[in-house]
Formats: sequence, C-alpha cells, structure tokens
Amino acid sequence: MACPSLLPAASASSSSSFHGQLLRLAPPPPPVVRAGRRSANGGMSVRASGAVVLVEKSAAEKTQRLKAAYLEKIVPLLKDEFSYANIQQVPKIEKVVVNCGIGEAAQNAKGLDAAMNDMALITGQRPIKTRARVSLAQFKIREGQPLGIAVTLRGNVMYSFLDRLINLGFPRTRDFQGLNPNSFDGYGNYSVGIQDQSVFPEIRFDAIGKPRGMDVCITTTATTDQEAQRLLALMGMPFREGGGSAALPRKKKLRKHHFDSKSKGRSRR
Repeated sequence: MACPSLLPAASASSSSSFHGQLLRLAPPPPPVVRAGRRSANGGMSVRASGAVVLVEKSAAEKTQRLKAAYLEKIVPLLKDEFSYANIQQVPKIEKVVVNCGIGEAAQNAKGLDAAMNDMALITGQRPIKTRARVSLAQFKIREGQPLGIAVTLRGNVMYSFLDRLINLGFPRTRDFQGLNPNSFDGYGNYSVGIQDQSVFPEIRFDAIGKPRGMDVCITTTATTDQEAQRLLALMGMPFREGGGSAALPRKKKLRKHHFDSKSKGRSRR
C-alpha cells in the first residue's frame, strides 16, 4: 500500500505533467470570418478568403430565402405592375415536376437505383418509378416495365430546389447563354431541360457513371405566359434577351454530281 505522505507529491507531479502537455499544444488557427467592407446599400459585401466564401449574414441565416423574397418583394411588385385587385390573384409557383428517363432500366436494375439516389440528392425527396402503360414490341417495352423516375416538389422543398437550380445549376452549365423564353405552354407553365445532372454540387464528379439529364416542369397559377415569365424573371430565372433563336433556313445539301465536271458538261448538252 502506498504511503499517505507520497500521494500529494504524486498527484502534484501528475497534474504538473498534464498541464505541461496542454501548454505544448499548437495554438488554434485564426478565425476565417473577417470584417468586410460596407456596400452602398449598407449590407456586408461578399469576400473570398481562400476556399471559403463569405456572404451577407442576414441572407445566410434565412433557410428559405427565395420564398422570403417572393413574399416580401415579388408579390408587391407584381400586384402593382399588373394592377391586381386582390392579393390572391398574384401568380405563384404551384409545383415543380422533375423527371428523368432511363432507357436501360429494363436491362440494368442498378442503373435505375443509382439514378434514384442521384435524384433524391438533387431534389431532397425520394422519386417514384414511372412504368410503361402499354407494350411496344418495336422498342422492346412491356407493360408495367420501369422506364424512368419522377418527383413532384411542393412547399419549402420546391423553393429550395429552385434556389439551387437558379443560383448553382444554370451558372455551372457549360456554354450557358440563357433560357429560351418561348418554352411556355400557353397556360403559364414553363419547361426546361438539363443535359447533365453534375451541375448540382450534390453529385460527386468522380462517382458519375453515365451522364444523365433531366426535365424540369414549373407549374404556376398565372393565366398568361407574360405573367408567368415576369414571375420567374423576378425570382432570378436567367432568360435569354431578345426572345428565342430564329430558325435559320436550311441549306440545300450538295451531292456528288454537283462537283463532277463531266456531269455538268453532260447536263449543258
């Protein structure tokens, strides 16, 4: 049994060695947040410090900033611009439908599961499988066979997806020159196609197998395409200026006999 007189000395030595280890630890790194310059409107300007981007604190604290901007800013603007008598007449986004067709789903079940996982990461909601209604022998399709996936977004999940689509998806698209404003269906609904899902940061570039695209259908309560386009433009949808691209006349394809001198001579005779 240890002597009682030795216990305080042992405890003191152990405590001194413990504190000595704490003192030898490296000091913590300096915080990344720094005081930015004030902009003209009084808000904090955006600054980049290494790999971290500093944004305005008030905007970063809002979980649904697109929904808040719609209720606080867009609704009064639309009411004054189109002279609505009631605030309930102001158009709003009712739902967003995202679908993706998988051609090889019948032969590759793992490809369908991978597409569903990617869609769930992008939209934040589990998609459903879309199945064939009729059998088509020429396309090797049977009735009830899964051919794609689809998801319908409403509420806060819908606004969150639109925020990431407008501010992250479209700017990261290669050779992006704006959206076609003529893609409305005449009833206030807009459809847009995305060729590659890797524009969303949720999809890892090294984990992509076969590149997949998807279609986004935005359903609004607007009665005309003009009102729907104004609503989406105020939300930040990057429409192309000057309308849709004009259809250029197709040139006549030249065949081999047009370049043959002998055939030209025979035709002149």
